[in-house]
Amino acid sequence: MTFDHDLKATVRTIPDYPKKGILFRDITTLLADARAFRRAVDELVQPWAGLKIDKVAGIEARGFIIGGAVAHQVSAGFVPIRKKGKLPHTTVRIAYSLEYGLDEMEMHVDAIQPGERVILVDDLIATGGTAEGAVKLLRQIGANVVAACFIIDLPDLGGADKLRAMDVPVRTLMAFEGH
Repeated sequence: MTFDHDLKATVRTIPDYPKKGILFRDITTLLADARAFRRAVDELVQPWAGLKIDKVAGIEARGFIIGGAVAHQVSAGFVPIRKKGKLPHTTVRIAYSLEYGLDEMEMHVDAIQPGERVILVDDLIATGGTAEGAVKLLRQIGANVVAACFIIDLPDLGGADKLRAMDVPVRTLMAFEGH
């Protein structure tokens, strides 16, 4: 779903980063604009306003910024999903696919209780490997993943469709063609 042109205008595009041929969609300009940041958070949570959400899980690192704001807005706790080795307590871990191989992410084993209603948040969905891994990790400890929310969708890469195929509703605010 493409939300609105003026919100999209707050995202900076950096050509050839991190490598030639890539158009990097930089949300730091959106985050620095108080009105745009507030509006993005409001729009991400709008479909779930008034529903019981127990936790918001944010994927490292920009998902922490957005997820914290979303958690505050829906009066839920926040759970960080981090790269392997970054959390101090007992964790549960999952391997997930990247464009060029595998990585691992983890969360505290006691961060979510079985049956709790969780929204997954990150800044952008591309191929969906990280988000798919996060959904599997959350479900592994019994979370009810109510939705996944992203500011940006790169629909040509199919990540949002992967999540929908896992029965996870996906909310995005804007789409950019290409990768």
